[in-house]
Amino acid sequence: MLEKFTIATFAGREGETFRICPEEQPPINTVLVTVTDLSPRLGRPLDPGDLRTPFSVVFRGPMTPMLPQRIYRLAHDELGEFELFIVPLGPDREGLRYEAVFT
Repeated sequence: MLEKFTIATFAGREGETFRICPEEQPPINTVLVTVTDLSPRLGRPLDPGDLRTPFSVVFRGPMTPMLPQRIYRLAHDELGEFELFIVPLGPDREGLRYEAVFT
């Protein structure tokens, strides 16, 4: 399923809820806060053979618990359930941020 996700999958979904479902505890509601096109950071044009534009998504959740980086099952009302490797970025004024990068 992830191989079909593109930046367009997440663009326009900022503010929507994504539930992170750790195996050992109840789901944690997070909000998608940013979707970033990473292709300008590559410093070169995309190869025509590239399957998708590289991008990242950042979610914000509660301050606790802080989840370690690993693969989690995420759930979204329209996108369904999927597994995603997320990395904690740390707190901001509103909660803990987590990032996933798609290349």
